Amino acid sequence: MALTPRIAIDAMGGDVGVRMMLAGAAMARHKHDGLRFILVGDEVQIKAALENHPNLRAASDIIHTDGVVSGEDKPSQALRKAKSTSMGLAIDAVKRGDAGGAVSAGNTGALMAMAKLALRTMPGIDRPALAALLPTLGDNDVVMLDLGANTECDATNLTQFAVMGAAYARTAMGLERPRVALLNIGTEELKGTDEIRDAAAMLRAAKGLPMEFAGFIEGDKLSRGDVDVIVHDGFSGNIALKTIEGTARFVTDLLRRAFTSSTRSKIGFLISRPATELLKHHLDPNNHNGAVFLGLNGVVLKSHGSADAKGVANCVHLCAELIEKDITRQVTEDLANFRSGAAA
Repeated sequence: MALTPRIAIDAMGGDVGVRMMLAGAAMARHKHDGLRFILVGDEVQIKAALENHPNLRAASDIIHTDGVVSGEDKPSQALRKAKSTSMGLAIDAVKRGDAGGAVSAGNTGALMAMAKLALRTMPGIDRPALAALLPTLGDNDVVMLDLGANTECDATNLTQFAVMGAAYARTAMGLERPRVALLNIGTEELKGTDEIRDAAAMLRAAKGLPMEFAGFIEGDKLSRGDVDVIVHDGFSGNIALKTIEGTARFVTDLLRRAFTSSTRSKIGFLISRPATELLKHHLDPNNHNGAVFLGLNGVVLKSHGSADAKGVANCVHLCAELIEKDITRQVTEDLANFRSGAAA
């Protein structure tokens, strides 16, 4: 039976803060009227923003706090004031069971530290991983993890990420047997670090998992759609993610400059507008907003700090879907099966 989604929103997070976070939550509820919310932050600001969203106001409770985690706060600083900040109290609502998941657009390092301390990692998980869906040329998006939570990973960490990423792909994309690959500098078995080669050997030997190990994948194939899950350490993953985002902005800006360079170009733009609108939609990061911390005993999602209302709504939708499909149970079961297979 599907779980009823109740989501705690860190209303003070993000570049814009309360207004954008609540506009996104309201947009999500218009499409999913079963959603309910706990809005955490300054009560005066929250109530003022809710005046524009009566549908959201009717489905929300407010937890007041003046404390906010800034973008400059180190994780250690954020942890010391966790119980008095909007981010910390949103995560605490998940820990208490008052909410099925939490969404924040605030400081990523602080969010990771607070979530890990409050919710703890699942049995059999050494480190949580940050996972996100990115667009491809294939029929499905691709799950990439880790995207920055762990800069250094051993082979065991990478295999755990693979199992969690496959469970996420099955939950978020409805795939029965996701194709999983390790990011490497080549596809040959001898390429890469000892950690990557050892992880590949462990995944090839794994039996009974609802996934297919596709070997190694190189950076120029990330968006081809040849695989469904791409696994890497957080250092490589964060560089890859920022490179993809930067390339998308480069292509968009280059096209804009080209189409405004002359009268003939402007006419060409009008003729090709349907195609360029499709490209714009595909490259818009708001359409794929929302990264989830996998491996925790609870659902916590990170929204991009600069996301607009549509982006926040997509993140909230993803959070609701993961709650409804019980991603925590899916990952727990797959990890148990992986350990059993490895022991056998």
